[in-house]
Amino acid sequence: MKERIVSGMRSTGKLHLGHYLGVIDNWVKLQNEYESYFFVADWHALTTKYDKTENLRQDVNDVVIDWLASGIDPEKSTIYVQSLVPEIAELNVYLSMITPQNWVERDPTLKDMAKILRSKGEEGLNSQISYGLMGYPVLMSADIMALNAQKVPVGIDQVAHIEITRDIARRFNNIYKTDFFNEPTPLLNKCSLICGLDGNKMGKSFNNDIKISDSEEVTTKKIMTAITDTNRVRKDDLGNPENCLVAFKYWQIFGSEEEIALTDKECRAAERGCAQCKRELARIINERFAPIREKRRYYEEHPELVREIIQNGSARARGKIQEVVGQVREIIGMY
Repeated sequence: MKERIVSGMRSTGKLHLGHYLGVIDNWVKLQNEYESYFFVADWHALTTKYDKTENLRQDVNDVVIDWLASGIDPEKSTIYVQSLVPEIAELNVYLSMITPQNWVERDPTLKDMAKILRSKGEEGLNSQISYGLMGYPVLMSADIMALNAQKVPVGIDQVAHIEITRDIARRFNNIYKTDFFNEPTPLLNKCSLICGLDGNKMGKSFNNDIKISDSEEVTTKKIMTAITDTNRVRKDDLGNPENCLVAFKYWQIFGSEEEIALTDKECRAAERGCAQCKRELARIINERFAPIREKRRYYEEHPELVREIIQNGSARARGKIQEVVGQVREIIGMY
């Protein structure tokens, strides 16, 4: 039997190239090797945006559409929505009862989210860490343990997130004298990381992202704003790709070895200006994502198919999770 993996994304709406390169492209490969479960974490979205839910359902749909367009196959993978599987919430309750407070407080995810909230300078209730946000690490563990997954696909910066799940699984097994729960291990991805157009981390809230769904025209306009070598003022100035903060990094991700070498050579010799370089880069990126965008338009035009995939996947995931949570009830001794 194949090992089981589970991973998810918050329902943030249309995804960007950072999501594709850092997560989705890896999932597409893994679905051929593992029993794969991928979920949209709409409860997790409420931990910081509980008062901004007017687009929540559409955000869930957009995430799923981007997954499908990028190659996540509902025949190979189970795609589901977190809130459509209430047994995850039940398991979250059981796990919260055995998790020490200091384990939660030291979780890096919680610390990062709290820092972001405070950096925004929000006042009143929105400046406070909610009970739900405080419990984010336990709910995240429930997501993984609900399927008793063996592995969790993550980036190197997320390994610490899996450690608390391993700790909670081990504690559950020790308390109830069982070996029921696996201690899941991180499955590190080897995908490229991509910075935003301004050189910082790519993010929707930073307005420095390129979305999977962006048209060729929009993508080209965005690429033309990407930072290059700030020391190169005129076209005939000799360039240095090592000082190109964004554009050359994109070339290294999307270009072939020959294209990267030619770009490097022409930049250093001032044979290619930065504007021309970025126009060529936009062409390469648009060619790469043309079939994905075409597939995405198909799903946008067939919302009933997307709903069917979500409902079927959620029902399939729920059946498996009900088995796990049912055994947990027995182990604990619930009525």
